[in-house]
Amino acid sequence: MTYKVAALYQFVSLPDYRQLKEPLKALCEALGLRGTLLLAPEGINGTIAGAAEAIDAFVAHLRNDSVFEGRFDNLELKFSTAEAMPFQRLKIRLKKEIVTIGDPSVDPTRRVGSYVDPSDWNTLLQDPEVILIDTRNQFEVEMGTFDGAVDPRIERFSEFKDFVRRELDPKAQRKVAMFCTGGIRCEKASAFMLSEGFEEVFHLKGGILKYLETVPEEESRWNGACFVFDERIALGHGLVEVPNLPVSEEERPSDE
Repeated sequence: MTYKVAALYQFVSLPDYRQLKEPLKALCEALGLRGTLLLAPEGINGTIAGAAEAIDAFVAHLRNDSVFEGRFDNLELKFSTAEAMPFQRLKIRLKKEIVTIGDPSVDPTRRVGSYVDPSDWNTLLQDPEVILIDTRNQFEVEMGTFDGAVDPRIERFSEFKDFVRRELDPKAQRKVAMFCTGGIRCEKASAFMLSEGFEEVFHLKGGILKYLETVPEEESRWNGACFVFDERIALGHGLVEVPNLPVSEEERPSDE
């Protein structure tokens, strides 16, 4: 059996996020889905897997079910496949943030950088004034990244703001392009950088996964593999699983 995998997120006000845990869990269990979903006052984030029709039904329910009041109508979604179930169980977690930057003033629903579609990403990177930053942790960067990207050498995303304040200057770096796995970290990273006075901040819409899904390998500026937070470990061009990577459980980050 081939499983369909959905990586999703949306920043949206969820003051009742605690009350949404059980309906979301019940929906996933009824459809036989496994994976991890995070709920927080700022939105939803996660990756789930199951039969293709079950994933499609889940997305439809999330968007249209009256329980969720139509609030998940702007989901960022990436789909891939797996030959084996990539998750051992279902986990629905309540968090303070769906991706942790540790600064409550950073609000992607108010202001973020300019989205760049994967089809336009290579053109942006040709601009000599652009500094390209990988917002992911060092483990992920070492597995694969874009040509010429700056590695912030962080162990967790909450350290990104310290890297910016220590290493970057809005007067010197006027054009900043950034990327992450699925796009969610860049939502917060770009919002933070704008608040720090950086004038032009761009981020890859849909992240590395959308780029690998849509940009032909012969045109790609990506090198290596893209780490994903499930049992597949990493994906390559076309979102095909990269087999036999020598990665131990101790090395792997648990989530974003």
